[in-house]
Amino acid sequence: MSLRTLIEATRAPARNLILGLGALLGVTACSPQAPVRPDCPAGKVCLQIGNGSEPISLDPHKVQGTWEHRILLDNLIGLTQDDADGEPIPGMAERWEASADGLTWRFYLREAVWSDGVPVTADDFVFSLRRILLPATASEYASLLYLFRNAQAVNEGKAPPESLGVRALSPRILEITLEHPAPYLPELAKHQTMYPVPKHKVEQLGDAWARPENYVSNGPYRIVAWRLGDYVKAVKNERFWDAGQVCVDEVYYYPTQDAVSAERRVRRGELDINTDIQSNRIAFLREQMPGYVHTHTYLGIAYLAFNANVPALRDRRVRQALNMAVDREFISAKLLRGGQTPAYTFVPPGVANYTGAKPPAWAAWPLERRQAEARRLLAAAGYGPKNPLRIEIKHRNSPDPMLLMPAIQADWKQVGVDAVLAQNETQIAYASYRARDFQVADAAWIADYNDPMSFLYLMQSSTGAQNYGDYKNPAYDALLARADQEPDAARRAAILAEAEQLILDDAAVVPTYFYVNKNLVSPKITGWKANLVDYHPTRFLCVAGAGERRAAE
Repeated sequence: MSLRTLIEATRAPARNLILGLGALLGVTACSPQAPVRPDCPAGKVCLQIGNGSEPISLDPHKVQGTWEHRILLDNLIGLTQDDADGEPIPGMAERWEASADGLTWRFYLREAVWSDGVPVTADDFVFSLRRILLPATASEYASLLYLFRNAQAVNEGKAPPESLGVRALSPRILEITLEHPAPYLPELAKHQTMYPVPKHKVEQLGDAWARPENYVSNGPYRIVAWRLGDYVKAVKNERFWDAGQVCVDEVYYYPTQDAVSAERRVRRGELDINTDIQSNRIAFLREQMPGYVHTHTYLGIAYLAFNANVPALRDRRVRQALNMAVDREFISAKLLRGGQTPAYTFVPPGVANYTGAKPPAWAAWPLERRQAEARRLLAAAGYGPKNPLRIEIKHRNSPDPMLLMPAIQADWKQVGVDAVLAQNETQIAYASYRARDFQVADAAWIADYNDPMSFLYLMQSSTGAQNYGDYKNPAYDALLARADQEPDAARRAAILAEAEQLILDDAAVVPTYFYVNKNLVSPKITGWKANLVDYHPTRFLCVAGAGERRAAE
C-alpha cells in the first residue's frame, strides 16, 4: 500500500463522518417554531429580512457585525452611501474635494433633517467623529479612523477630542484633515464608523438615544421597535430627503442563526430575504426554489487566528505546521460547495488596485507532503506521539463554521495534534476573540472599504481589539506606515503586497477560504443587485406590483 493510499485510508473515516454530519445538518436542523409573518397594514409595502444574528446595539459606535451594519445601513447615512451596486455615491455630502497633497478634504452637505425635524449639520459629524474616538466610548472600530489627524492620540487619551482633524467650517461644510493621503476616503465615508449620530439627542440622553423609543435617524427609515430575540422594526422616514423614491414602508430584521430553519421560513413566505445560506445546500435550493438563490464574489476571508499569549503558538514552527495541515481544497470543494475558493493568502482577489502576495510554495504540494512537513515542524518544536500538542479551537455556531471546523480538527489529528472544538453563538465568540479568551479562533473579515488596507490593518500593532491574535511585528507596521505615505498607487500596492508576504511567511494566521455572499431572495422582490460588498439598502428594493398599485392610488 502506497503512503498516499495509507493516508487516505486513515483519513476516510473522519472525512466520511464529516460529510455525513454535513448532510445530517442539512436535513435535521431545527429550531422552535418561528412566528408567522406579521400583518402588513393596508396599503403599505412591508419587507421581512432574515439577518443572521441578534444585534448587540443600534448605536453605530458600539457595533462591528455585518448583521448590525445591515440595520444601520437603512437608518443612518454617512457622507457617502452605498448604491444598489454597493458603490459609493453622494450621501449627506452632495460633493467633496481634496487638496493637492491629499491631506485635507472638504465635504459639502446637502440640506437635510433628522427624523424629528432638527437639521443635520457639519457639527453632527464633528461631534460623532470625536465621540467614536473617545476612550469612554470604547468603540472596537475606532482604529479604523486612525488616518484622521490626531485620531490615535485622542483614542488613547493622550490628546483632547478638539485636536481631532475634523471641523465645521459652516453648518454645511465639513473639513477633515488626515495624517496621510487616503484616496479611499469616499469608500470609508460610507462605513458605520463615519455615520453621524444626532448630537442634540446624544447630549440629552447619552447612550439611551439608541433605544427604539428615542431613536432619531437621517436615513430612509427610523427604528421604532426592538423585540429581543424576535425582530428589529423600522418604518419609512417621511422626512428623508428622497422619501418619495422609497417603496418599502416597513422593514423587519430577524435574527436567523439557523440558516436551514430560515430557508423554510422563506419557502413559507414568512421571510422575503435571508442573508445567508448553508453552503452545501445551494445546489439543492437552486433546484427546489428556482429564482431564490443569489451568490456573488465577496470581499471576505475566513481564517484562523492564533493567540500570541498561548506559549505553544508563539513558535512559528507550530503555527506553520497547523497552517500547512489544513486541507482547504476538501473544505471548499467537498464541504461548502458554494463557490468558495481555497485561501493561501490573506487579501481576497478582486480588491481594487492590488495584485497581492504570492501563495507560499507549499500551497502547490500534495497534501501528504504538507502533512509530513507539518509533523517534522511539530517534532522540531518538541511535539510528537509522546507529547502531542493540545489546542482548543473556539468557533462560531453559524452554518459554515459548523461544517468545516470538524474537518480542520480531523486535519490536525492527522499530524498528531489533539484539537478540541468549543462552539459559541457568533456574538459570544467574537466577544471572546476581542477579550483574547481563546487559543485558536475561527474568524472572518469582510471589507469595510474596497482597499487592501481594510484587511491588512487587522494585523497592525495599533489596531487593538480586532487584531484578535495580538500579532505584533515592527517590520510589518513599518511597511504599512510606508504605504500610507506613498502617493503612487502602483508603488503603494507593491509595499502592501510586501507586508502581506511578511505575515504569510510568519504564519500569523491560517487563511482558509475566500467568501462568496449567499442570499435567498423571493422572486417578488425587485431592485436586488448582487455585488462585491453584499450591501442591499432597502430603499432600493420594492415588491413586484407595489409601484403599480401606488400609482393607481
